[in-house]
Amino acid sequence: MTIRAGSLDRRTLLRGAIAAAAMGSFAVACGSPSSKDNGDGGPKGKKGAKNPFGVAANSKVDAAIFDGGYGTDYVDYTNKVVGDQIKGLKVQVKPVVDIAPELQPRFVGGNPPDLIDNSGEDQIGFLSILDQLEELDDLFEANTYEGKKIADIVYPGVKAPGTFKDKFVALNYVMTVYGVWYSKTLFEENSWTPPKTWDEALDLGQKAKKKGKYLFVHGKEAATYYRTLLIDSAIKEGGDEVRLALENLEKGCWSHPAIQGVIKVMETMVKQKMFVPGGSGTQFQKAQAIWSNDQKALLYPSGGWIENEMKKATKADFQMTGFPSMTLTDKPKMPYESLRAAAGEPFIVPKQGKNPAGGKEVLRAMLSEKAAANFSKTKLAPTIVKGTVPADGYGSSALVSQTKMLEAAGTNIFTYNFVEAYGMNTDQLVPWNSFLAGDIDAKGLTSALQKISDKIREDDSVDKIKVS
Repeated sequence: MTIRAGSLDRRTLLRGAIAAAAMGSFAVACGSPSSKDNGDGGPKGKKGAKNPFGVAANSKVDAAIFDGGYGTDYVDYTNKVVGDQIKGLKVQVKPVVDIAPELQPRFVGGNPPDLIDNSGEDQIGFLSILDQLEELDDLFEANTYEGKKIADIVYPGVKAPGTFKDKFVALNYVMTVYGVWYSKTLFEENSWTPPKTWDEALDLGQKAKKKGKYLFVHGKEAATYYRTLLIDSAIKEGGDEVRLALENLEKGCWSHPAIQGVIKVMETMVKQKMFVPGGSGTQFQKAQAIWSNDQKALLYPSGGWIENEMKKATKADFQMTGFPSMTLTDKPKMPYESLRAAAGEPFIVPKQGKNPAGGKEVLRAMLSEKAAANFSKTKLAPTIVKGTVPADGYGSSALVSQTKMLEAAGTNIFTYNFVEAYGMNTDQLVPWNSFLAGDIDAKGLTSALQKISDKIREDDSVDKIKVS
């Protein structure tokens, strides 16, 4: 997918289950005698309240960190805080772009790093190395550097995407919030209110037309952002049955009434020319600039990365702000405040590392208030640690709104992974671009999306993931 969103989506952990099917030889190699547990678990220290994993003083942690959109400096930052807990502990960060090609040989050779950010396009399939990873339940049972139980200070559901075959082996550190974005300044100038339902969005589209503006814009590589908006809205409207039908590739899943209701409103918007014309032939960042800089469109659906992505092409005093996806009616099965948000950037601790206890300690340091706040301040994105973003969001209105959306959603947070898990996005871009350009109608879009799901479901060569 995109470009920005694509790199985030490809971090989705369920992708590992699909990748594992293509990595049989690597899995066999990892099961060879050379890759058995080393038995000693590295240098030992005395366990205690300040040292729950028994890390040896003056030891080193070999950390291989994916050098992507967030860089690697936030892990290096832990050197500023771990010393308060473990005397002389040093984190040595090595930036890595191609995770699997570079680190697979180290797993096979029995000398993997102590900590890995298993992210990016070339992440290692999790199922292929599952038995060689430390389980991280004890991390969540440990206390933070501030003396609070880690399980109590993180957002709900963050263990789920890092759990495989009931083993919690990957700590996903960053929260990605999905919603609809707008200029608070522009809305206040025109006394507009962010829509809560699709009917309200239609009304806003009419108001936009009177001002010579459009409601939405799309770019050719990011046309499926509207698929995300569709699914998020439909899940809120119809509940878990919508999500599970899509995730499990059920026959007729795209014909669910909640999905069809949203598609038909989108169709009306296309027919009423509420989308900036020419989007299907426009590079996605140029299309986004039509919204963020030119302000020809009022709304744009995206993940929380949008502010950082468009910071060089956003009008001064834009005050980028997000709100949850619209519901179809005013009586959805899930509250309006419900939100698609997912923990990403998966960190793993190999058992065979020279200092696995140190690897866990670095994760504990990353979950400290100081380190989590540093990440949000420098990357303009929330971590899984609650309450570390100040009210002013370090000057970022988008970060403030993400934090507020997460707080308002409470436990009503959901996500789904079937698009990334089965690599559907490229195929789905074709009908979505056609639909948003007005070349196919709601029926044509539904048929095309269903054919893509059906093809994967009926392909016996593709491993399926049963979601419940």
